[in-house]
Amino acid sequence: MARIRIELPGTFTFRTSIPLLITHINNAGHLDNAQLLGLVSEARVRFMQSMGFTEMDVEGLGVIVADAALQYRSEAFHGETMAIEMSATDFHEFGCDLVWRITEERSAREVARGKTGIVFFDYGQRRKGPVPEGFRRHFAPA
Repeated sequence: MARIRIELPGTFTFRTSIPLLITHINNAGHLDNAQLLGLVSEARVRFMQSMGFTEMDVEGLGVIVADAALQYRSEAFHGETMAIEMSATDFHEFGCDLVWRITEERSAREVARGKTGIVFFDYGQRRKGPVPEGFRRHFAPA
């Protein structure tokens, strides 16, 4: 089976820190794979908030996660703080990819990288909607 490879952007537009709690850790003593996606979800909420949006209101549209891919780079442990960087790339008519990287804050050891495909959704009409211009402008080339 071919391995997943995630290409990272040259720069990220957002960064947040999240400490690892004991509930993030599995029986093997390191970050649980399901909890990693929970950390990414928390970072995504903060990412949206940093631009003045919520996942249910980006200029009237909500956000749906369409797909996700991740690549583990190292273990992470209880008590460490994860720095999560994120940016939007690869825009299409109805969405884009949120590319992210997680590193251990003190050592800068890369823990994981990935991308989450999002689609904008009109919950009132129950259908996809175009990427809101106010969101897209945050990532327009300078």
